[in-house]
Amino acid sequence: MIFRFEEPWVLLLLGLLPLLGWWSWSRRRQSRASMTYSGVARAFEANEGDERWLDLAPVALRLLSLALLVVALARPQTGVTSETATAEGIDIVLAQDVSTSMLAEDLPPNRLEASKAVAVDFIAGRPDDRIGLVMFAGKAFTQAPLTLDHSVVSSLVAGLEAGVVEDGTAVGMGLATAIKRLHGSEASSKVVVLLTDGRNNRGEIDPLTAAQMARALGIRVYTIGAGSDSPGAIPDVFGRLRRTAPEADMDEESLRAIAEATGGRYYRATDQASLAAVYDEIDRLETTEMLVENFTQYGERFQGFLLAGLACLLFEVALRRTWLRTLP
Repeated sequence: MIFRFEEPWVLLLLGLLPLLGWWSWSRRRQSRASMTYSGVARAFEANEGDERWLDLAPVALRLLSLALLVVALARPQTGVTSETATAEGIDIVLAQDVSTSMLAEDLPPNRLEASKAVAVDFIAGRPDDRIGLVMFAGKAFTQAPLTLDHSVVSSLVAGLEAGVVEDGTAVGMGLATAIKRLHGSEASSKVVVLLTDGRNNRGEIDPLTAAQMARALGIRVYTIGAGSDSPGAIPDVFGRLRRTAPEADMDEESLRAIAEATGGRYYRATDQASLAAVYDEIDRLETTEMLVENFTQYGERFQGFLLAGLACLLFEVALRRTWLRTLP
């Protein structure tokens, strides 16, 4: 709670009250009525006791009334301070590889399910950012445009499946589609998080060309290579499990070049813990700016002082017309 006077200069008038009190008391003594007593002792006794302070009461009440009215004119106020926080969010598009190689089980239960789980956690930790989703295999498709409805994006991420689109790994097309989602964004920071376990082998746009597009539009790209050095089982076209050679299809050089060209970073996730750590680091790097505004709302409090001043004035008038009434 904050207390202040809106017109504090009015309080200077309080300095005149002692002079006014002295002038009123002097004038009252000079105009006091005279009476004839049969003895001097009786006259002194008449000025003693309870009646002496009553002579001071009208002046005191008048000064107190004026003091309260001056305080009321200075407009006393009390205020409550509060703050509002405005988040300047980031626009983020997740580009997720859903090719059949993402079913490899070196990241349990498999690469796709592990990446989906950490992506959902990442989305939950960015409440002030617009997030979109692109999936790619042999072709790329937008699953969700940029939105603050994170429950929808999380549901779409959780529902991603391998084999629903033409197989292959169109990294360039996946990145280009994500860039298209960010084109026209007015956010202060625009980011693509691209996860894949392979190398570009499909699509009309190669990854480095897409990276140059991102750089021209001020879009930062973080690339994640998912897959361990000890490959797990992967189903073939008949659903049977087979082995795949370690890093057989991982194009780390291209993924690193994409990140460096756009001011982002390349990460290698070899297990579920490291994959979660990658998203945690991206979360720390891409911080949302919070703008905090403090303001104080004031309320007028002069009414109490005004009423008290008027009450003192009325009490003074009542005293002068009753107990302290003087005859001419």
